[in-house]
Amino acid sequence: MSVRATESHTVRVSLVILAVIATGVALYLLRGILTPLALAVFLAVMIDGFARVIRQRLPWVGEKAALPAAIVLSVLLFGASGVIIAENASTFVGQLVTYTPRLNNLIAQIAGLFGMDVPPTINELFTQLNPSAYLANFAKGLQGFASDAFFILIYLGFIIAARRGFQRKVVGLFPHHAERNEAMAAFLRIRDGVELYLWVQTVTGLIIAVSSWIAMVAVGLDNAVFWAFLIFIASYIPVIGGAVGILAPPIFALIQFESFWPAIILLGVLQSIQFVVGNIILPRMQGDSLNMDPIVVLLSLAFWGLIWGMTGMFLSTPLTVMAMVILAQFNGTRWLAVLLSADGQPEKLRDRHPVASPDEPPTPKRRSPPSRKREPKD
Repeated sequence: MSVRATESHTVRVSLVILAVIATGVALYLLRGILTPLALAVFLAVMIDGFARVIRQRLPWVGEKAALPAAIVLSVLLFGASGVIIAENASTFVGQLVTYTPRLNNLIAQIAGLFGMDVPPTINELFTQLNPSAYLANFAKGLQGFASDAFFILIYLGFIIAARRGFQRKVVGLFPHHAERNEAMAAFLRIRDGVELYLWVQTVTGLIIAVSSWIAMVAVGLDNAVFWAFLIFIASYIPVIGGAVGILAPPIFALIQFESFWPAIILLGVLQSIQFVVGNIILPRMQGDSLNMDPIVVLLSLAFWGLIWGMTGMFLSTPLTVMAMVILAQFNGTRWLAVLLSADGQPEKLRDRHPVASPDEPPTPKRRSPPSRKREPKD
């Protein structure tokens, strides 16, 4: 019996590994269809979280008005982000023209370090690089981004419109109450995991961005708000986003200032901020809330980035949380969920609200019959 049990376990594990490989291949081949849908689901969860926060913080806002208010708030946030990027990007491009002499001087200094007698100018470098070829690729990228944004909005509209029928679908898929409650609990754990990820990344991103802005203002760097905003956006890509984002301000400081010291000081301060937040604050917040191993966060970033590119890197942690919760529901795949978790207990990410059966109203409390007073006998 033990030999048969071992063989059965080996076959089951082999099937799980083959299924994971087949799923990865399918995700890669269907990335053009699945990435807009995944982003739309992510935005729908974010908007739903906004709606519940509005209902909790503002009790006078009804349930029907909370969702439109959350949608308007999300549109305003994304619109404000686009305006900030557009305005500051144009200012930055205009400043680069005035910094041309400084760029030539910087190129000459760097060329001198490598023993070049006649260093190239910035105009010669642009001619050699042939930026027109890169502009064509950039235009194609913008066209693809606009197309993806259009499909994301369509998917998002249908997801929000279909959310009312979700409970009916759950009833149809799981007619038994125990299975239905377990499925709803798994869904709530996934939703809570995504919301916690958004909360953690937003808080840590704000800490890095505000601290970096203070350092850049103290040094006197131009466009400090623009660089701080880019650092905040980049921080939503786990592990490498913030580390890459804080490199841009010191590089621009080399162009703006005549001395190297402002860039060196800014690089040291921003690296210190990133080190403290990335190695002390973020692991504690992420480990306590998401229950994911830091190594798994790094591997999921590489895996989803390889399959879905920048979109996969942005959604790597929510997708891994979803995979961990789903894998923990089945005995044959629970070992994978244990490996993904931080403490070996993938069920630790519990739903914060009790699950009620979608088709049953709450059972009314039975009232005890009124006691009858005995009339005194004559």
